[in-house]
Amino acid sequence: MPLLLAAGMLARSSSSRILPSAATAAVTRAWLTSPPLTPCSSAPEAASEPRRSPPVSPSRHFGDWRSPLSHRALIRSSAVVTEQFERRFATIATKNSYESILTSLSKPGGGGEFGKYYSLPALNDPRIDRLPYSIRILLESAIRNCDEFQVTGKDVEKIIDWENTAPKQVEVPFKPARVLLQDFTGVPAVVDLACMRDAMNKLGSDSNKINPLVPVDLVIDHSVQVDVARSENAVQANMELEFERNKERFGFLKWGSKAFKNMLVVPPGSGIVHQVNLEYLGRVVFNNGGLLYPDSVVWYDSHTTMIDGLGVAGWGVGGIEAEAAMLGQPMSMVLPGVVGFNLSGKLKEGVTATDLVLTVTQILRKHGVVGRPGMSELSLADRATIANMSPEYGATMGFFPVDHVTLQYLRLTGRSDETVAMIESYLRANKMFVDYSQVRTQTERVYSSYLELNLEDVEPCISGPKRPHDRVSVKEMKADWHSCLDNKVGFKGFAVPKESQSKVVDFSFHGTPAQIKHGDVVIAAITSCTNTSNPSVMLGAALVAKKASELGLEVKPWIKTSLAPGSGVVTKYLEKSGLQKYLNQLGFHIVGYGCTTCIGNSGDIDESVAAAISENDIVAAAVLSGNRNFEGRVHPLTRANYLASPPLVVAYALAGTVDIDFETEPIGIGKDGKKVYFRDIWPSNEEIANVVQSSVLPDMFKATYTAITEGNPMWNQLSVPTSKLYSWDPASTYIHEPPYFKGMTMSPPGPHSVKDAYCLLNFGDSITTDHISPAGNIQKDSPAAKYLVERGRRGNDEIMARGTFANIRIVNKLLKGEVGPHTVHIPSGEKLSVFDAATRYKTQGHDTIILAGAEYGSGSSRDWAAKGPMLLGVKAVIAKSFERIHRSNLVGMGIVPLCFKAGEDAETLGLTGHERFTIDLPSSVNEIRPGQDITVKTDTGKSFTCTVRFDTEVELAYFNNGGILPYVIRNLIKADS
Repeated sequence: MPLLLAAGMLARSSSSRILPSAATAAVTRAWLTSPPLTPCSSAPEAASEPRRSPPVSPSRHFGDWRSPLSHRALIRSSAVVTEQFERRFATIATKNSYESILTSLSKPGGGGEFGKYYSLPALNDPRIDRLPYSIRILLESAIRNCDEFQVTGKDVEKIIDWENTAPKQVEVPFKPARVLLQDFTGVPAVVDLACMRDAMNKLGSDSNKINPLVPVDLVIDHSVQVDVARSENAVQANMELEFERNKERFGFLKWGSKAFKNMLVVPPGSGIVHQVNLEYLGRVVFNNGGLLYPDSVVWYDSHTTMIDGLGVAGWGVGGIEAEAAMLGQPMSMVLPGVVGFNLSGKLKEGVTATDLVLTVTQILRKHGVVGRPGMSELSLADRATIANMSPEYGATMGFFPVDHVTLQYLRLTGRSDETVAMIESYLRANKMFVDYSQVRTQTERVYSSYLELNLEDVEPCISGPKRPHDRVSVKEMKADWHSCLDNKVGFKGFAVPKESQSKVVDFSFHGTPAQIKHGDVVIAAITSCTNTSNPSVMLGAALVAKKASELGLEVKPWIKTSLAPGSGVVTKYLEKSGLQKYLNQLGFHIVGYGCTTCIGNSGDIDESVAAAISENDIVAAAVLSGNRNFEGRVHPLTRANYLASPPLVVAYALAGTVDIDFETEPIGIGKDGKKVYFRDIWPSNEEIANVVQSSVLPDMFKATYTAITEGNPMWNQLSVPTSKLYSWDPASTYIHEPPYFKGMTMSPPGPHSVKDAYCLLNFGDSITTDHISPAGNIQKDSPAAKYLVERGRRGNDEIMARGTFANIRIVNKLLKGEVGPHTVHIPSGEKLSVFDAATRYKTQGHDTIILAGAEYGSGSSRDWAAKGPMLLGVKAVIAKSFERIHRSNLVGMGIVPLCFKAGEDAETLGLTGHERFTIDLPSSVNEIRPGQDITVKTDTGKSFTCTVRFDTEVELAYFNNGGILPYVIRNLIKADS
């Protein structure tokens, strides 16, 4: 269930218990799923008899737009937040039931108006004053998009009545203002857009009509690896390797940036997507052709939540949801619960924002998340650090509404005075601005539950060794480490025998004698959007380096140290402060601008170190300023991985081990043989504040982001075609034309009955998306591996189809409990790989279905878990229950989700999976109702009743068209005609 952390601090999206009287709901990762709710309902009484606005003409709605790069360069010379778009985006209903509350927003001092907005106060409903700020954003979106089909008046009323409706798990549609992408997850989205253009062209329509219908910002940041470290030329060397490895992908994305309107591609080497989003891309309030509305953003990446620190609602979703949003379709979400978090006091001396966020993560993870006086003590960067970690504490968002601190940050990062004035005026007028000095005089907002934290109680800490929420105070670290060595294997244990815990391994590091033991640090990385966006901890780390260098301390040469800033701004203020040279002296040279160690792009460690670890079963450690430390993520040879603030990363690198008590043991031996302690190198809060004040300047942000669209020489030298249609290379195993639209016509195929289908797979409970579409290494004897061996590369639908249901731990009842990615081809009785069996069924003209238990499709929202089965020819999935997002993804790909009736499943019905199944759906979609029952017949004479899980009228429209992408194509062609 989704949970939102709210009002002053964190907005936990809990689609769950939202009232003080309700029990706290379990927290899950996401609150979004599929399309909206029932159509054609009336608006609530407060907006009765609204005037209808004239529909936007197709020529205007899909009109021409400047190329993203030139347009951004033209209007964002000062990194301005707002954009005056030349056409209406799909985040505005063309016919709106609430036009009567459209209100003008005057500029301060009577200098004209900023534009018009849908006024929440104009509804004159006291319930709105009690809504948390994050829910008000959902309400405004529903009102602005209320067309009585995708979004209805009933949906608006559900949100207004949030206190009563949220505990009932009601769903509402949501249309985000924009979509954010990075290169790994962005490639499939751009592939789908390119394929849709081909389909439009083949249908005789204008393929140029296929463009994102909301702004899409794609930042290339996931491809850089730390191949070269501890070197002055590390940035250039790593970037050259990055381009060498990714030339085809980069070329494709550059083509997309030129071919599609409303798409900005930020070249590699510019920074980490979430930090670029915070410093540059985040609008806070859109001004779209004179209509004002709150910024909101979704994306495949769970740490999209970092933008919540800026007062922009943002969270991670699955690929199909993101593509739906790009194409102007709504996403359905369970109306979230909101947990209030009351902050008081201020952080004490020596405590960083990272210490705070790790403390908050632990508290919220245990809780299962409004800020008051303490909120004003947190800088915007501190808030963003906390918001970034919301997936780790189980929330959909960690939301901080806009206040004076937000406005100060917007000015610092180069947003113009007029833009900031517009943002403040709009949010105040629409009751979305918070003033913590007056919060007690305002109407009390309602939350599901409340938590409190006195900032003075936070102490320096790290988290690990295997989970972000396993916080350990620095003063207890040595004892905790020894407990981990003793404990049985688990999240807090390595089961190292007592007699082996103190062993020391000798090895030679490039001819120099060296030693390694359990707990020794081999990777120390200042990395990740979580911390590199925060000047106080970055400059704090540099001050630690300065003090340590001046005292004569060094980092052992075999420790792989690195610094990967989240944007070029970090480099500018480190250089301005004069402190970068001290980081360099300790080996923390800048290695690149992007996601590195945090996502496992840490590169290799030295061969001699790797051999010493692996040959002697050493529990080596990594210390990083990242947000995730799950086992195997950072590096295969670092079994202990600790998350820490950048200053602590430097400190542990200097110590060379996590097996240390910083209070009583020296961190090293300095000049003249003197012992140097942690307290000797730790800067005061005042020292850090002074350096931040003098070194972080608005001109740095302006200079960085004015030049960001210019790219770099290697990007600019990439030659790409100028055609609007992509020239697919049949030999490419990376960029491949998917077969989604083969044979498509303008006539929707309508509901497809399933006739005498074979069961491809028969599952039990809790089949996850990782079972369906596994991530990680490809097994060498799998169909996907054979395909790759023949062709030599990786990464397209042919591979993904072969990898579907290829998880080596999957259990298929057709194989009587045998574990592995195989099934039985029923007609022949042969045991085959799932892909080979599916291919044989398709070749023979047979439909296939899947039988499953409860929670089918749980886990990460993975779009290929729906795309893959569709490519295998699966027509329906019959399960006890579905995970919400996966169910909607199945519908989006044209697969029928069916639920057994309560108390029934394949086992109770005596189904073995060897039957043939017939599912007769009405021939017209008009005869199908959301949630209706239908009969499934088998060739054994047995029949049973299932519920068709099309939950909304919009989902029925998708299914009638064979999926969401064909639906969009046909609608665009109709609008054009």
